[in-house]
Amino acid sequence: MKKAGIDWSFFLTMATLLFGICLVIFLFPEQIYLMFESIRTQINEAFGIVFLWIGMCSLLFLIWVAFSRYGQIKLGRPEEGPAFSNLSWVAMVFCAGIGSGIMYWGTIEWGYHYDAPPLGLAPNTPAAVEWSAAYGLFHHGPTAWAMYGLPALPIAYLYHVKQLPILKISEACRPLLKHHSDGLIGKIIDLFFVISLLGASGTSLGISVPMMSAGITKVTGIPSSFLLDLTILFICTVIFAISVYSGLEKGIKVLSNVNIVLVLFLLLFVFIIGPTVFIMEISTNSIGLIANNFFRLNTWIDPIGRSGFPEKWTIFYWAWWLVYAPFVGLFIAKVSKGRTIKQMILGTIIFGPLGCWLFFFILGSYGLHLQLSQLLDITAFLHRGEPHHAIISIIHTLPLGNLMVLLFTVLAIIFVATTYDTSSYIIAAVTQKSLDGDPIKWNRLFWAFSLALPPMALLFIGSLNTLQAVAIIVALPSCLIMILLSLSFLKLMENH
Repeated sequence: MKKAGIDWSFFLTMATLLFGICLVIFLFPEQIYLMFESIRTQINEAFGIVFLWIGMCSLLFLIWVAFSRYGQIKLGRPEEGPAFSNLSWVAMVFCAGIGSGIMYWGTIEWGYHYDAPPLGLAPNTPAAVEWSAAYGLFHHGPTAWAMYGLPALPIAYLYHVKQLPILKISEACRPLLKHHSDGLIGKIIDLFFVISLLGASGTSLGISVPMMSAGITKVTGIPSSFLLDLTILFICTVIFAISVYSGLEKGIKVLSNVNIVLVLFLLLFVFIIGPTVFIMEISTNSIGLIANNFFRLNTWIDPIGRSGFPEKWTIFYWAWWLVYAPFVGLFIAKVSKGRTIKQMILGTIIFGPLGCWLFFFILGSYGLHLQLSQLLDITAFLHRGEPHHAIISIIHTLPLGNLMVLLFTVLAIIFVATTYDTSSYIIAAVTQKSLDGDPIKWNRLFWAFSLALPPMALLFIGSLNTLQAVAIIVALPSCLIMILLSLSFLKLMENH
Protein backbone atom coordinates (compact mmCIF):
# COMPACT_ATOMS: atom_id res chain seq x y z
CA MET A 1 0.00 0.00 0.00
CA LYS A 2 1.62 3.23 -1.09
CA LYS A 3 1.77 6.07 1.39
CA ALA A 4 1.56 9.73 0.47
CA GLY A 5 4.76 11.73 0.67
CA ILE A 6 5.97 14.28 3.17
CA ASP A 7 4.50 17.78 3.28
CA TRP A 8 7.99 19.24 3.05
CA SER A 9 7.12 22.89 3.67
CA PHE A 10 5.31 22.01 6.89
CA PHE A 11 7.92 19.43 7.92
CA LEU A 12 10.84 21.85 7.52
CA THR A 13 8.96 24.68 9.24
CA MET A 14 8.29 22.48 12.25
CA ALA A 15 11.83 21.12 12.43
CA THR A 16 13.32 24.63 12.17
CA LEU A 17 11.03 25.98 14.89
CA LEU A 18 11.78 23.06 17.20
CA PHE A 19 15.55 23.30 16.92
CA GLY A 20 15.47 27.11 17.03
CA ILE A 21 13.35 27.35 20.19
CA CYS A 22 15.43 24.73 22.02
CA LEU A 23 18.67 26.46 21.01
CA VAL A 24 17.43 29.78 22.42
CA ILE A 25 16.51 28.07 25.72
CA PHE A 26 20.00 26.52 26.01
CA LEU A 27 21.69 29.86 25.22
CA PHE A 28 19.58 32.08 27.49
CA PRO A 29 18.15 29.89 30.31
CA GLU A 30 17.76 32.60 32.98
CA GLN A 31 16.11 35.09 30.63
CA ILE A 32 13.74 32.41 29.31
CA TYR A 33 12.85 31.36 32.86
CA LEU A 34 11.90 34.94 33.82
CA MET A 35 9.96 35.39 30.58
CA PHE A 36 7.98 32.19 31.16
CA GLU A 37 7.11 33.25 34.70
CA SER A 38 5.89 36.68 33.56
CA ILE A 39 3.77 35.26 30.73
CA ARG A 40 2.31 32.56 32.99
CA THR A 41 1.11 35.16 35.51
CA GLN A 42 -0.49 37.30 32.82
CA ILE A 43 -2.25 34.37 31.14
CA ASN A 44 -3.58 33.10 34.48
CA GLU A 45 -5.07 36.49 35.26
CA ALA A 46 -6.54 37.11 31.81
CA PHE A 47 -7.53 33.64 30.56
CA GLY A 48 -7.77 31.34 33.59
CA ILE A 49 -11.56 31.49 33.55
CA VAL A 50 -11.53 30.49 29.86
CA PHE A 51 -9.72 27.25 30.68
CA LEU A 52 -12.36 26.42 33.31
CA TRP A 53 -15.23 26.98 30.89
CA ILE A 54 -13.58 24.99 28.12
CA GLY A 55 -13.31 22.04 30.50
CA MET A 56 -16.90 22.22 31.75
CA CYS A 57 -18.40 22.77 28.30
CA SER A 58 -16.37 19.89 26.83
CA LEU A 59 -17.90 17.47 29.34
CA LEU A 60 -21.47 18.73 28.85
CA PHE A 61 -21.07 18.67 25.07
CA LEU A 62 -19.78 15.09 25.02
CA ILE A 63 -22.58 13.82 27.27
CA TRP A 64 -25.14 15.46 24.99
CA VAL A 65 -23.58 13.95 21.84
CA ALA A 66 -23.28 10.47 23.41
CA PHE A 67 -26.97 10.27 24.27
CA SER A 68 -28.24 12.05 21.15
CA ARG A 69 -28.94 10.25 17.87
CA TYR A 70 -25.37 11.08 16.80
CA GLY A 71 -24.07 8.71 19.45
CA GLN A 72 -25.34 5.74 17.43
CA ILE A 73 -23.15 6.57 14.41
CA LYS A 74 -20.68 3.77 13.76
CA LEU A 75 -17.11 4.72 13.00
CA GLY A 76 -16.57 2.56 9.95
CA ARG A 77 -18.62 0.24 7.74
CA PRO A 78 -21.73 -1.30 9.34
CA GLU A 79 -20.38 -4.84 9.00
CA GLU A 80 -17.01 -4.03 10.62
CA GLY A 81 -16.29 -4.90 14.23
CA PRO A 82 -13.87 -2.95 16.47
CA ALA A 83 -10.30 -2.86 15.18
CA PHE A 84 -8.97 -3.65 18.69
CA SER A 85 -10.26 -5.65 21.63
CA ASN A 86 -11.81 -3.70 24.50
CA LEU A 87 -8.75 -4.26 26.71
CA SER A 88 -6.27 -3.18 24.04
CA TRP A 89 -8.39 -0.15 23.15
CA VAL A 90 -8.68 0.98 26.77
CA ALA A 91 -4.96 0.33 27.31
CA MET A 92 -3.90 2.40 24.28
CA VAL A 93 -6.24 5.31 25.03
CA PHE A 94 -5.24 5.38 28.70
CA CYS A 95 -1.49 5.11 28.06
CA ALA A 96 -1.58 7.69 25.26
CA GLY A 97 -3.51 10.13 27.42
CA ILE A 98 -1.57 9.86 30.66
CA GLY A 99 2.09 8.87 30.57
CA SER A 100 4.24 8.61 33.67
CA GLY A 101 2.82 11.89 34.96
CA ILE A 102 0.08 9.85 36.64
CA MET A 103 2.74 8.00 38.67
CA TYR A 104 4.10 11.37 39.79
CA TRP A 105 0.86 13.14 40.64
CA GLY A 106 -1.01 10.02 41.78
CA THR A 107 1.65 9.39 44.41
CA ILE A 108 2.45 12.91 45.60
CA GLU A 109 -0.23 15.49 44.70
CA TRP A 110 -1.94 15.08 48.06
CA GLY A 111 1.31 16.24 49.73
CA TYR A 112 1.10 19.67 48.10
CA HIS A 113 -2.51 20.11 49.24
CA TYR A 114 -1.78 18.79 52.75
CA ASP A 115 -0.08 22.02 53.85
CA ALA A 116 -1.86 24.38 51.42
CA PRO A 117 -5.43 23.02 51.15
CA PRO A 118 -8.10 24.30 48.73
CA LEU A 119 -11.45 25.95 49.40
CA GLY A 120 -10.10 28.22 52.14
CA LEU A 121 -9.57 25.34 54.57
CA ALA A 122 -7.11 25.64 57.45
CA PRO A 123 -3.99 23.45 57.04
CA ASN A 124 -3.65 20.18 58.98
CA THR A 125 -7.34 19.99 59.89
CA PRO A 126 -9.30 16.77 59.22
CA ALA A 127 -11.19 18.46 56.37
CA ALA A 128 -7.92 19.65 54.80
CA VAL A 129 -6.44 16.15 54.97
CA GLU A 130 -9.56 14.63 53.40
CA TRP A 131 -9.50 17.16 50.54
CA SER A 132 -5.78 16.62 50.01
CA ALA A 133 -6.58 13.00 49.18
CA ALA A 134 -9.60 13.86 47.04
CA TYR A 135 -8.64 16.84 44.90
CA GLY A 136 -6.40 14.87 42.55
CA LEU A 137 -9.45 12.80 41.52
CA PHE A 138 -11.09 15.94 40.21
CA HIS A 139 -7.97 17.00 38.31
CA HIS A 140 -7.91 13.60 36.55
CA GLY A 141 -11.65 13.03 36.34
CA PRO A 142 -14.37 13.15 33.66
CA THR A 143 -13.88 16.87 32.93
CA ALA A 144 -10.23 16.35 32.16
CA TRP A 145 -10.84 13.33 29.94
CA ALA A 146 -13.71 15.12 28.17
CA MET A 147 -11.10 17.54 26.82
CA TYR A 148 -9.41 14.50 25.25
CA GLY A 149 -12.63 13.08 23.86
CA LEU A 150 -13.98 16.21 22.18
CA PRO A 151 -11.38 16.54 19.39
CA ALA A 152 -11.86 12.86 18.53
CA LEU A 153 -15.45 13.51 17.34
CA PRO A 154 -14.92 15.30 13.99
CA ILE A 155 -11.59 13.54 13.36
CA ALA A 156 -13.04 10.04 13.84
CA TYR A 157 -16.12 10.85 11.76
CA LEU A 158 -14.11 12.17 8.82
CA TYR A 159 -11.46 9.45 9.01
CA HIS A 160 -13.70 6.39 9.48
CA VAL A 161 -17.13 7.41 8.13
CA LYS A 162 -16.14 9.77 5.30
CA GLN A 163 -12.99 7.69 4.65
CA LEU A 164 -10.71 10.75 4.34
CA PRO A 165 -7.12 9.43 4.77
CA ILE A 166 -5.85 12.54 6.57
CA LEU A 167 -5.09 12.83 10.28
CA LYS A 168 -4.74 16.59 10.66
CA ILE A 169 -6.48 19.09 12.90
CA SER A 170 -6.89 21.45 9.94
CA GLU A 171 -8.72 18.70 8.05
CA ALA A 172 -11.06 18.13 11.00
CA CYS A 173 -11.89 21.86 10.85
CA ARG A 174 -12.69 21.71 7.12
CA PRO A 175 -16.50 21.58 7.60
CA LEU A 176 -16.22 25.02 9.20
CA LEU A 177 -13.18 26.53 7.43
CA LYS A 178 -13.88 24.96 4.00
CA HIS A 179 -11.07 25.77 1.49
CA HIS A 180 -9.15 27.75 4.14
CA SER A 181 -8.08 24.39 5.62
CA ASP A 182 -5.74 24.01 2.64
CA GLY A 183 -4.31 27.51 2.95
CA LEU A 184 -2.49 29.62 5.50
CA ILE A 185 -5.16 29.26 8.20
CA GLY A 186 -4.98 25.46 8.00
CA LYS A 187 -1.18 25.51 8.16
CA ILE A 188 -1.27 27.80 11.22
CA ILE A 189 -3.73 25.47 13.00
CA ASP A 190 -1.51 22.44 12.34
CA LEU A 191 1.55 24.44 13.35
CA PHE A 192 0.00 25.45 16.68
CA PHE A 193 -1.06 21.84 17.23
CA VAL A 194 2.46 20.48 16.80
CA ILE A 195 4.05 23.31 18.84
CA SER A 196 1.58 22.58 21.65
CA LEU A 197 2.38 18.88 21.50
CA LEU A 198 6.11 19.56 21.62
CA GLY A 199 5.60 21.87 24.60
CA ALA A 200 3.45 19.27 26.33
CA SER A 201 6.09 16.62 25.70
CA GLY A 202 8.72 18.83 27.27
CA THR A 203 6.51 19.45 30.30
CA SER A 204 5.63 15.80 30.92
CA LEU A 205 9.13 14.45 30.45
CA GLY A 206 10.52 17.35 32.45
CA ILE A 207 8.42 16.14 35.39
CA SER A 208 8.93 12.40 34.84
CA VAL A 209 12.66 12.12 34.11
CA PRO A 210 13.85 13.48 37.52
CA MET A 211 11.51 10.95 39.18
CA MET A 212 13.11 8.11 37.23
CA SER A 213 16.53 9.56 38.02
CA ALA A 214 15.69 9.52 41.75
CA GLY A 215 14.68 5.87 41.40
CA ILE A 216 17.98 4.95 39.75
CA THR A 217 19.86 6.86 42.47
CA LYS A 218 17.99 4.99 45.22
CA VAL A 219 18.74 1.56 43.74
CA THR A 220 22.29 2.06 42.43
CA GLY A 221 23.68 4.91 44.51
CA ILE A 222 24.59 6.90 41.38
CA PRO A 223 24.23 10.59 42.34
CA SER A 224 21.39 12.55 40.73
CA SER A 225 22.70 14.90 38.08
CA PHE A 226 21.79 16.55 34.79
CA LEU A 227 23.92 13.90 33.05
CA LEU A 228 21.91 11.08 34.66
CA ASP A 229 18.69 12.82 33.59
CA LEU A 230 19.98 12.99 30.01
CA THR A 231 20.98 9.32 30.06
CA ILE A 232 17.51 8.27 31.20
CA LEU A 233 15.95 10.58 28.61
CA PHE A 234 18.06 8.92 25.91
CA ILE A 235 16.99 5.42 27.05
CA CYS A 236 13.32 6.46 26.99
CA THR A 237 13.78 7.95 23.52
CA VAL A 238 15.35 4.75 22.15
CA ILE A 239 12.49 2.65 23.56
CA PHE A 240 9.71 4.74 22.09
CA ALA A 241 11.63 5.15 18.82
CA ILE A 242 11.71 1.34 18.46
CA SER A 243 8.03 1.13 19.39
CA VAL A 244 6.86 3.80 16.98
CA TYR A 245 9.07 2.38 14.22
CA SER A 246 7.29 -0.96 14.68
CA GLY A 247 3.93 0.69 14.01
CA LEU A 248 0.53 0.83 15.69
CA GLU A 249 -0.20 -2.91 15.85
CA LYS A 250 3.23 -4.33 16.68
CA GLY A 251 4.73 -1.50 18.72
CA ILE A 252 2.28 0.85 20.41
CA LYS A 253 -0.39 -1.81 21.10
CA VAL A 254 2.10 -4.32 22.57
CA LEU A 255 3.84 -1.73 24.75
CA SER A 256 0.49 -0.44 26.03
CA ASN A 257 -0.65 -3.96 26.94
CA VAL A 258 2.61 -4.71 28.78
CA ASN A 259 2.26 -1.40 30.59
CA ILE A 260 -1.24 -2.18 31.85
CA VAL A 261 -0.17 -5.61 33.19
CA LEU A 262 2.76 -4.09 35.14
CA VAL A 263 0.56 -1.28 36.46
CA LEU A 264 -2.05 -3.70 37.76
CA PHE A 265 0.64 -5.80 39.43
CA LEU A 266 2.19 -2.78 41.20
CA LEU A 267 -1.17 -1.39 42.35
CA LEU A 268 -2.41 -4.78 43.54
CA PHE A 269 0.82 -5.36 45.45
CA VAL A 270 0.58 -2.00 47.26
CA PHE A 271 -3.14 -2.51 47.93
CA ILE A 272 -2.60 -5.94 49.54
CA ILE A 273 0.67 -5.24 51.36
CA GLY A 274 -0.23 -1.69 52.38
CA PRO A 275 -2.96 -0.40 54.73
CA THR A 276 -5.82 -1.99 52.77
CA VAL A 277 -8.66 -0.81 55.01
CA PHE A 278 -7.35 2.78 55.14
CA ILE A 279 -6.96 2.81 51.33
CA MET A 280 -10.56 1.66 50.88
CA GLU A 281 -11.93 4.13 53.43
CA ILE A 282 -10.09 7.23 52.21
CA SER A 283 -10.84 6.33 48.57
CA THR A 284 -14.55 5.96 49.28
CA ASN A 285 -14.54 9.22 51.20
CA SER A 286 -12.76 10.97 48.32
CA ILE A 287 -15.32 9.81 45.78
CA GLY A 288 -18.09 11.27 47.95
CA LEU A 289 -16.33 14.62 48.31
CA ILE A 290 -15.79 14.98 44.58
CA ALA A 291 -19.30 13.81 43.66
CA ASN A 292 -20.96 16.20 46.12
CA ASN A 293 -18.89 19.19 45.01
CA PHE A 294 -18.35 18.38 41.32
CA PHE A 295 -19.94 21.49 39.81
CA ARG A 296 -18.43 23.78 42.40
CA LEU A 297 -14.94 22.47 41.70
CA ASN A 298 -15.48 22.91 37.95
CA THR A 299 -16.27 26.60 38.46
CA TRP A 300 -14.20 27.53 41.56
CA ILE A 301 -11.80 30.35 40.71
CA ASP A 302 -11.60 31.81 44.24
CA PRO A 303 -12.43 35.43 43.29
CA ILE A 304 -12.75 36.58 46.91
CA GLY A 305 -10.13 34.66 48.86
CA ARG A 306 -7.51 34.96 46.09
CA SER A 307 -5.58 32.01 47.49
CA GLY A 308 -3.98 31.28 44.12
CA PHE A 309 -4.94 27.61 44.43
CA PRO A 310 -7.09 27.38 41.25
CA GLU A 311 -4.41 29.14 39.20
CA LYS A 312 -1.60 26.97 40.50
CA TRP A 313 -3.48 23.70 40.22
CA THR A 314 -6.78 23.48 38.33
CA ILE A 315 -5.91 25.99 35.63
CA PHE A 316 -2.46 24.42 35.21
CA TYR A 317 -4.04 20.98 34.89
CA TRP A 318 -6.72 22.16 32.46
CA ALA A 319 -4.00 23.84 30.38
CA TRP A 320 -2.02 20.60 30.40
CA TRP A 321 -5.03 18.55 29.31
CA LEU A 322 -5.91 21.13 26.65
CA VAL A 323 -2.40 21.04 25.22
CA TYR A 324 -2.60 17.28 24.81
CA ALA A 325 -6.28 17.26 23.74
CA PRO A 326 -5.94 17.53 19.93
CA PHE A 327 -3.14 14.96 19.91
CA VAL A 328 -4.91 12.42 22.12
CA GLY A 329 -8.13 13.13 20.19
CA LEU A 330 -6.33 12.23 16.96
CA PHE A 331 -5.08 9.01 18.48
CA ILE A 332 -8.46 8.06 20.01
CA ALA A 333 -10.02 8.66 16.59
CA LYS A 334 -7.39 6.51 14.88
CA VAL A 335 -7.87 3.46 17.16
CA SER A 336 -11.68 3.66 17.49
CA LYS A 337 -12.61 2.11 14.15
CA GLY A 338 -15.66 -0.14 14.44
CA ARG A 339 -17.04 1.50 17.60
CA THR A 340 -19.97 3.88 17.85
CA ILE A 341 -19.47 7.51 18.80
CA LYS A 342 -21.26 6.80 22.08
CA GLN A 343 -18.88 3.93 22.88
CA MET A 344 -15.88 6.10 22.06
CA ILE A 345 -17.11 8.96 24.27
CA LEU A 346 -18.21 6.91 27.28
CA GLY A 347 -15.11 4.71 27.09
CA THR A 348 -12.92 7.81 27.22
CA ILE A 349 -14.67 9.70 30.03
CA ILE A 350 -15.30 6.60 32.19
CA PHE A 351 -12.32 4.29 31.81
CA GLY A 352 -9.79 7.13 31.55
CA PRO A 353 -10.70 8.60 34.97
CA LEU A 354 -11.05 5.15 36.56
CA GLY A 355 -7.53 4.25 35.47
CA CYS A 356 -6.16 7.49 36.90
CA TRP A 357 -8.09 7.15 40.13
CA LEU A 358 -6.54 3.77 40.87
CA PHE A 359 -3.18 5.53 41.27
CA PHE A 360 -4.63 8.16 43.61
CA PHE A 361 -6.64 5.56 45.54
CA ILE A 362 -3.71 3.22 46.13
CA LEU A 363 -0.36 5.03 45.78
CA GLY A 364 -1.68 8.39 47.02
CA SER A 365 -3.52 6.87 49.98
CA TYR A 366 -0.48 4.78 50.88
CA GLY A 367 1.68 7.92 50.95
CA LEU A 368 -0.89 9.79 53.04
CA HIS A 369 -0.99 6.88 55.50
CA LEU A 370 2.80 7.07 55.90
CA GLN A 371 2.50 10.79 56.64
CA LEU A 372 -0.36 10.46 59.13
CA SER A 373 1.33 7.53 60.88
CA GLN A 374 4.59 9.52 61.09
CA LEU A 375 6.42 6.66 59.35
CA LEU A 376 7.77 9.05 56.68
CA ASP A 377 7.70 12.86 56.65
CA ILE A 378 6.78 13.34 53.01
CA THR A 379 5.91 17.03 53.29
CA ALA A 380 9.47 17.69 54.49
CA PHE A 381 10.72 16.51 51.08
CA LEU A 382 8.31 18.92 49.39
CA HIS A 383 9.44 21.82 51.55
CA ARG A 384 13.01 21.10 50.40
CA GLY A 385 11.88 21.04 46.77
CA GLU A 386 12.50 17.29 46.41
CA PRO A 387 9.18 15.80 45.25
CA HIS A 388 10.91 13.14 43.14
CA HIS A 389 12.84 11.82 46.13
CA ALA A 390 9.60 11.90 48.15
CA ILE A 391 7.92 9.62 45.61
CA ILE A 392 10.79 7.15 45.52
CA SER A 393 11.00 7.17 49.34
CA ILE A 394 7.31 6.25 49.52
CA ILE A 395 7.82 3.28 47.20
CA HIS A 396 11.00 2.25 49.06
CA THR A 397 9.04 1.75 52.29
CA LEU A 398 7.32 -1.27 50.71
CA PRO A 399 8.65 -4.80 51.31
CA LEU A 400 11.50 -5.57 48.86
CA GLY A 401 12.01 -1.82 48.70
CA ASN A 402 14.82 -1.71 46.14
CA LEU A 403 13.04 -4.19 43.87
CA MET A 404 9.78 -2.20 44.04
CA VAL A 405 11.63 1.06 43.30
CA LEU A 406 13.22 -0.64 40.28
CA LEU A 407 9.80 -1.88 39.09
CA PHE A 408 8.32 1.59 39.64
CA THR A 409 11.14 3.19 37.63
CA VAL A 410 10.89 0.69 34.78
CA LEU A 411 7.13 1.20 34.70
CA ALA A 412 7.62 4.97 34.53
CA ILE A 413 9.96 4.53 31.55
CA ILE A 414 7.44 2.31 29.75
CA PHE A 415 4.67 4.80 30.55
CA VAL A 416 6.74 7.56 28.97
CA ALA A 417 7.39 5.39 25.94
CA THR A 418 3.70 4.61 25.40
CA THR A 419 2.88 8.31 25.39
CA TYR A 420 5.75 9.50 23.23
CA ASP A 421 5.66 6.77 20.64
CA THR A 422 2.07 7.89 20.14
CA SER A 423 3.16 11.55 20.01
CA SER A 424 5.81 10.92 17.36
CA TYR A 425 3.35 8.74 15.43
CA ILE A 426 0.77 11.55 15.34
CA ILE A 427 3.30 14.30 14.48
CA ALA A 428 4.57 12.12 11.63
CA ALA A 429 0.98 11.70 10.42
CA VAL A 430 0.41 15.46 10.52
CA THR A 431 3.57 16.19 8.50
CA GLN A 432 2.38 13.96 5.64
CA LYS A 433 0.01 15.04 2.90
CA SER A 434 -2.29 12.13 3.61
CA LEU A 435 -2.27 8.87 5.52
CA ASP A 436 -3.23 5.40 4.35
CA GLY A 437 -1.95 3.04 7.04
CA ASP A 438 1.01 4.02 9.25
CA PRO A 439 3.13 7.13 8.56
CA ILE A 440 6.46 6.66 6.78
CA LYS A 441 8.93 4.86 9.07
CA TRP A 442 11.84 7.31 8.85
CA ASN A 443 9.40 10.17 9.53
CA ARG A 444 8.15 8.45 12.70
CA LEU A 445 11.73 7.83 13.79
CA PHE A 446 12.80 11.44 13.18
CA TRP A 447 10.06 12.83 15.41
CA ALA A 448 10.66 10.16 18.07
CA PHE A 449 14.17 11.50 18.62
CA SER A 450 13.16 15.14 18.08
CA LEU A 451 10.67 14.88 20.96
CA ALA A 452 13.62 14.51 23.33
CA LEU A 453 14.80 18.08 22.66
CA PRO A 454 12.09 20.11 24.50
CA PRO A 455 12.40 18.15 27.79
CA MET A 456 16.18 18.34 27.53
CA ALA A 457 15.92 22.13 27.28
CA LEU A 458 13.40 22.39 30.14
CA LEU A 459 15.44 20.08 32.38
CA PHE A 460 18.33 22.46 31.74
CA ILE A 461 16.26 25.36 33.12
CA GLY A 462 14.75 23.28 35.96
CA SER A 463 11.83 24.23 38.29
CA LEU A 464 8.26 22.90 38.37
CA ASN A 465 7.04 26.48 37.92
CA THR A 466 8.76 26.64 34.54
CA LEU A 467 7.10 23.42 33.42
CA GLN A 468 3.70 24.72 34.54
CA ALA A 469 4.35 27.98 32.69
CA VAL A 470 5.12 26.18 29.43
CA ALA A 471 1.90 24.12 29.69
CA ILE A 472 -0.22 27.24 30.29
CA ILE A 473 1.45 29.23 27.48
CA VAL A 474 1.04 26.59 24.79
CA ALA A 475 -2.55 25.84 25.90
CA LEU A 476 -3.91 29.15 24.63
CA PRO A 477 -4.03 28.17 20.94
CA SER A 478 -5.59 24.85 21.98
CA CYS A 479 -8.64 26.70 23.37
CA LEU A 480 -9.39 28.10 19.92
CA ILE A 481 -8.77 24.71 18.29
CA MET A 482 -11.24 23.04 20.70
CA ILE A 483 -13.95 25.55 19.80
CA LEU A 484 -13.32 25.08 16.06
CA LEU A 485 -13.48 21.29 16.40
CA SER A 486 -16.78 21.45 18.30
CA LEU A 487 -18.36 23.68 15.66
CA SER A 488 -16.97 21.50 12.87
CA PHE A 489 -18.57 18.40 14.35
CA LEU A 490 -21.94 20.16 14.59
CA LYS A 491 -21.54 21.25 10.96
CA LEU A 492 -20.83 17.66 9.93
CA MET A 493 -23.92 16.44 11.75
CA GLU A 494 -26.15 18.85 9.78
CA ASN A 495 -25.58 16.69 6.72
CA HIS A 496 -25.59 13.26 8.35
